[in-house]
Amino acid sequence: MTYLISLIFLFSNCSFTSKTEPKITNKQIINKQMSEKTDTAIFGAGCFWCVEAIFQRLKGVESIESGYTGGTVENPTYKQVCTGETGHAEVTKIIFNPDVISFNDLLEVFWTTHDPTTLNQQGADIGTQYRSAVFYLNDEQKMQAEKSKSEIATQIWDGTIVTEITPLKKYYKAEDYHQNYFNQNSDQSYCRFVINPKLEKFRKKFRDKIKDE
Repeated sequence: MTYLISLIFLFSNCSFTSKTEPKITNKQIINKQMSEKTDTAIFGAGCFWCVEAIFQRLKGVESIESGYTGGTVENPTYKQVCTGETGHAEVTKIIFNPDVISFNDLLEVFWTTHDPTTLNQQGADIGTQYRSAVFYLNDEQKMQAEKSKSEIATQIWDGTIVTEITPLKKYYKAEDYHQNYFNQNSDQSYCRFVINPKLEKFRKKFRDKIKDE
């Protein structure tokens, strides 16, 4: 991703007033309650543009954010992280509704859509910032991630799974131009030649879990 960044960069507030209060239906109440019941997952699986593009298409995923974690540098910039010297990984923070999609479901997508057997590398993206990692938020996530690693990942991939499973310490949101990247830059070279093929494989494998597009 680093070597393509130069190519990638080349390319009223209104209100309604009424004399009567609007009616709120039971469906709206239920939808509001569902949206308020969320959990968080944070995965590192190579370039965060790829991970974001995949997980934001899953039913039950309410929001996605690209960021950095796992290192020692405070408030890192993308340029710093790209050196591989900050200790940070590119990660995706996933806010999801556990009544619609479970953490284990997310883990299955995670294992399937990147190669967890390549140390500090996903395709041509090389460096510790691209390492495979699950940054868990609690003991339950840790237990599920470790179980999924031994029972699911090993069935999908030959070779040793090098994914680190480690507690989340300090997370930093990435720069605004990284957010929703694929949807806003789908014509860029990296999106066409790296992300698109990943999305096609993802759509075939998880057809029943994808939002209407």
